[in-house]
Amino acid sequence: MARRRSERISKSPKELLMASMPCRAKTNVMFLKTHKTASSTVLNIMFRFVERYNLTVALPADQLVHLGYPKTFLAHFVEDFETIGQNYNIMCNHLRFNPSEVRKVMAENTFYFSILRNPIPLLESSYIYYKDTVPAFRISKNVNVYLASPLEYYYPENYKQNIYARNIMWFDFGYDNNAVANEKYIQAVLKDIEKNFHLILIADYFDESMILLKHTLCWDLDDVIYFKLNSRSQDTVQTLTPESKERIKTWCSLDWKLYLHFNQSFWNRIEETIGLTLLEKEVNLLRTRQKELMETCLLDQEAVGKDYIKDKALLPFQSGSANILGYNLRQDLDNRTLRTCQKMVMPELQYTSYLYSLQHPHKKRKRLGLPSLWTSSQEKMQLSTPN
Repeated sequence: MARRRSERISKSPKELLMASMPCRAKTNVMFLKTHKTASSTVLNIMFRFVERYNLTVALPADQLVHLGYPKTFLAHFVEDFETIGQNYNIMCNHLRFNPSEVRKVMAENTFYFSILRNPIPLLESSYIYYKDTVPAFRISKNVNVYLASPLEYYYPENYKQNIYARNIMWFDFGYDNNAVANEKYIQAVLKDIEKNFHLILIADYFDESMILLKHTLCWDLDDVIYFKLNSRSQDTVQTLTPESKERIKTWCSLDWKLYLHFNQSFWNRIEETIGLTLLEKEVNLLRTRQKELMETCLLDQEAVGKDYIKDKALLPFQSGSANILGYNLRQDLDNRTLRTCQKMVMPELQYTSYLYSLQHPHKKRKRLGLPSLWTSSQEKMQLSTPN
């Protein structure tokens, strides 16, 4: 009989030293989940934090899987807001930011953060992921054809369906993604975002972002360990021409200015708080710990294509022309390790539904449109999950 693998969760002396910083972990946190910015991985980190510390999360009401998106957020989009009131600890599902309504849900001392990505790879990613649902993408042959003359495909009357086709990050923050990009307006919005958010991370430097988040929230290293979620196979990536890359800077000029501004502030924040030397050490620790967990948890040591995911309960939602990758877990895990590994690879929709069923046990379970196998697998997962 094969030896069952046990979870290696003991911390090294270095980690223990780093965890002994004289600060208190922030547990009231709002994460604005932007699109195609590695935000599903951040959401998984947030959900695991919720479970670790038995926190209350502001989940989408009824059968919603997003907090009303793409509608501008309203407090009643949160399940049980009328009874729970301003007593949620964590908010992290997709929403279109509306500060006055979010503050009705979250405590006064809530920490607000979000994440941005370089608009050049972001737009290509959006094109593939939303190819079947966004009119401007659907009627264009490929991403380079679209960018050669976007106004041939991007019709003003379809702006609600075309939000992913232009300045999507600007839209997620609650602003008009078709606004004229004059400097005075842009600067006003940037100041507004700085007023509403304590921290903006950069997806292009994800490990560095996790270390900065860890320090800022006074969390442990294991709180920000992750496996990359909702990524796609390389064979679905369309190569952008040099001309297309330049055109994105103009077509998505609001997102481009947003990214440039907060990329600069991100690195300034790191130099002011952590320093590049300590940052490099902690990034290496993060990657070492991640590698340990991958060896412990994963059968293939890496993400696999949708057709190769054996447990359909762990199949991510598939969209457009993308082949969204997932994971296969080892079969020789003890129960405690299995729980940890399951949570690290659990896709966004499944994890949202799972937490919803735990937090609101008397409510009707969310229908996710996932394989029928998933319901019974989810129930098995709940049986192996501690109270």
